[in-house]
Amino acid sequence: MPINMNGTRAERVEVTNNFIHKLKCRFPKIQIETIDERLTTVAAHKTMNYLNINKNKKKEIVDTISAVYILETYMRKQEQTK
Repeated sequence: MPINMNGTRAERVEVTNNFIHKLKCRFPKIQIETIDERLTTVAAHKTMNYLNINKNKKKEIVDTISAVYILETYMRKQEQTK
C-alpha cells in the first residue's frame, strides 16, 4: 500500500485500491493482504551496499530484493497470527 512516511495516503492509493478490488472480484476465495513497503527499497539498497554490488547492477535487482523484503514481512505477519 503506497503510504507516505508521515502516514498520509500517497497519490497511488486509489489506483492500488482499484487494483485490489479487481483482484478480489476475479479471485473471491483468495484473501488479499496489503503490506507496508515504505522502507523496502532503502533496505534493498543497504543490502546491496553491504554486499558490494556493482552500481550498474543495482538498478537491475533493487525491485527483486525489495520484493523479497515484502515477502519476508508477509511471512512474519502470518507467523505472528498463528
